[in-house]
Amino acid sequence: MDYSFIIRRAKPSDAAAVYEIIQKAFKEYANASSLTGLEALQETPEDIEEEIKSKVVYVAIIDSEIVGTVRVDITGDLAYISRFAVASSHRNIGIGKALMNLVDKYLLSKGVKEVFLHTASKYTTLMRFYYGRGFYVESVSHDRGYPRAKLVKKYKEVKKIV
Repeated sequence: MDYSFIIRRAKPSDAAAVYEIIQKAFKEYANASSLTGLEALQETPEDIEEEIKSKVVYVAIIDSEIVGTVRVDITGDLAYISRFAVASSHRNIGIGKALMNLVDKYLLSKGVKEVFLHTASKYTTLMRFYYGRGFYVESVSHDRGYPRAKLVKKYKEVKKIV
């Protein structure tokens, strides 16, 4: 059997598979963080299809199976990352890191200076992952009934050598 790993922009036809990944990953996230009512779990495949059409959504694929996803929304020189998920059967093998590295390259190519995301501050596995990707905690709020960290990553301007 040949094994292949690719990351590409999601297509509307990927919505059902992205939905499955998000549902499983965010249920685990909710259980690990003792959370209820997560917006991600309220989305439908149709909602995700619309997001794929209007935002940048990447999918990681191993042997024709979608095993990871991340959503990026750019406004000016700021970006927001959401719906980052990797199938539990494919974690800790570099898929999440590869997705985030591609997001970094994409955001830098678009002139983004700062990217942020939110996560449960008590979910230490994810917090460590994001720290390892260069994010830091800017603030923590309790507006959703749990300690929710706003993590930020600032990009340095790359000077072109002529």
